[in-house]
Amino acid sequence: MTDWIIQTIAELGYVGIFLVMLAESIFPPIPSELIIPFAGFAAASGDLNLFGVIATATLGAVVGMLPWYYAGRLFGLARVRFLADRFGRFMAFNADEIDIAVGWFTRFGPIIVLFGRLMPLIRTLISIPAGLSRMSLPVFLAASTAGALIWNTILTMAGYILHEHYHVIEVVLDPLSYGVLALVVLVYLFRVVTWKPSKQPG
Repeated sequence: MTDWIIQTIAELGYVGIFLVMLAESIFPPIPSELIIPFAGFAAASGDLNLFGVIATATLGAVVGMLPWYYAGRLFGLARVRFLADRFGRFMAFNADEIDIAVGWFTRFGPIIVLFGRLMPLIRTLISIPAGLSRMSLPVFLAASTAGALIWNTILTMAGYILHEHYHVIEVVLDPLSYGVLALVVLVYLFRVVTWKPSKQPG
């Protein structure tokens, strides 16, 4: 995967960065930790502009989040509540807990989206509850852009500073990605085991 990412960016430049980041936002297995540091290295080598890399990566990430946001919005809270009370053990939530989660998103949605964009795997999934809670599109875009901009700036600068040793970032951050994935799986299994139906009809 790393070779494909490097080749795409090396051959297509900013367009390659946009396309790979677009794919990264849609498909969680493609990690930005492999993409942006190399783009930072390319900027340090003079092949790309540093600010152009950050802007293009952020644009690709934000555009890539929109399909998941609209999927949550179009699917609708009513359907999710219906499924939660009938197949809730596999969803790991019942209808009451869905309502609580949506309530949290209604109150703190922008902050949750912003910080969610800084975490592997979560950065993609966070768009779905944002859509379910019907967070306004301008607010969602603002929070997503802020989070993506922070993350992409950190990774780009790391690749820029480390220059040809940019691959060290992968060694450091790759375990974090697997750690977050393992935590998500453990939380899901715990929720499946301890699941109870909601107290009120869906």
